[in-house]
Formats: sequence, C-alpha cells, structure tokens
Amino acid sequence: MLPPLAASLFGGVFAGRVAPVAAAGHVLALFFAVYTAHLKDGYVDFHVRGEDDDHPLSAAACRRALGGSTVGFVVALVGIWASAGPVAVALTAPTWALGYFHAPQFDTTTVGATMGYPTGIALALLGGFYVQAGTLSPAVLGLAGVFLCFLSGIKIIDDAQDYDYDRSIDKRTVAVVLGPRDAYRTAYVLMAAGMLGVLVLVVTLPAIPSSASGAPLAFGLVAVVARRASPELATMLLIRGSYLFLAVLVAAVWFRPLG
Repeated sequence: MLPPLAASLFGGVFAGRVAPVAAAGHVLALFFAVYTAHLKDGYVDFHVRGEDDDHPLSAAACRRALGGSTVGFVVALVGIWASAGPVAVALTAPTWALGYFHAPQFDTTTVGATMGYPTGIALALLGGFYVQAGTLSPAVLGLAGVFLCFLSGIKIIDDAQDYDYDRSIDKRTVAVVLGPRDAYRTAYVLMAAGMLGVLVLVVTLPAIPSSASGAPLAFGLVAVVARRASPELATMLLIRGSYLFLAVLVAAVWFRPLG
C-alpha cells in the first residue's frame, strides 16, 4: 500500500510545497484505489481462479468491501475536484481503473501485467505534484517516465517467479512471451534506462538537483547484487532498492545538499 502513497507525497515535495488538505485528499484517493486493487486481485485469485490456498474474506464480503472502497475513492475524488480542479481528477481517476481491472482483464496481457502497477505509481507522482502546483513540469514528467521504466523492469522479474504456472494457463507475461533469459535482459535494460534517465534529467533540467544522481547509484548497487539472484530473491532486493531510490530522491529534492 505504501509506495503509491509515498509517490504522491514525493510529488508534493517536488512541487516545492505540501498543502496538507490537498495532499491528504490525494493520498486518501490513492489509498482507496490501491485497496480496491488488493481486494479485486484477492477475490479473483481465490474465488474465481482458485489460484490461492485461502482468503480472509468470503466472496460476498469481497464484493461489499469493493463497493465501500469505490465509494471512498469517489468521495476523495470529489474533494480533489474541489481543491485542485478537473485535471487533478483526470490524473487520479485512472488509478482506480488500473486497480479494479487489473484482474482478470489486464494481468493476462503482456503490457497490462507488466505496466499496470508502474503506471499507477507514475500517475500517483504526477497527481501529487499537480494538486500542489496546479500544473505539470517537464521535470516531474521526466521523473514519472523514470519510475514507469525501471518499475516495469522490476515487475518483469517479479512475474518470472511464476513462469511455469503462467505458461501453463497461457498468461502472457514478458517471461512467457520472451522466455526467462530474454525477460531478464529486457528487465535490466529497462532498469538501466530508468537510471540513465535520472542522470539525463540532472544534466538538462535545473529543477532536478545534482544530488539526485545518488539515487541511480544506490539502486544500481542493489541491481548488481540482484543480477545473480533467483527471481524471488531478486524481486525482494529490487523492490527494496526502489524504496532506497525514492528515499534518495526525496532527500535530494527536500534538502538539496549540493545546492
């Protein structure tokens, strides 16, 4: 639940100000969007597909919880409209759709399975920035692209854990389409492109402080260690590396230690 909420707050920090009411409204909307995703995914995996061994909620309870989370999202969306306008709503509303339709619609396709979660993070960053600044800058658009790129790489490796099962049910993840070896190569190309993107942004856009160069360095060190690990361990390392990446970016933007 935490990374999309953190991405929203980072967007506000990057905008240069964090108005508490606007930030809280956007974070609340994302909370309900991500909670909807977890509810629907669990419902489909256990009650529809029979993939999971157990689930804490009955099918009826899942449907009621989905209704409640959707109502909460709509209420939060109304608050965003009132505080930040229709563009902020347009940036936020798709996060619920990504969560609700992830299973069983998006997660059986190559693009949907790979890019659904990274797209949600990118939108969280853009929305968090917009509700504070009332606009989008080239710098925040560039950072959203960076997150979309390197998180898609992590998701490819995450999906590789389920290669045999996904192949048996014709779930067309990148690993199933390309094979595990080429999927790994694609994943690391995407992650490297994202890290290179940060360095390009630092060089070309004054809004990105020089200290942000430490973020790709920190993540790169984790990626090197993860390179030879199993898919399960690599995923664990890379996800924690992404948290480190975000933490370094927040520190660079908030404190600007190098000016």
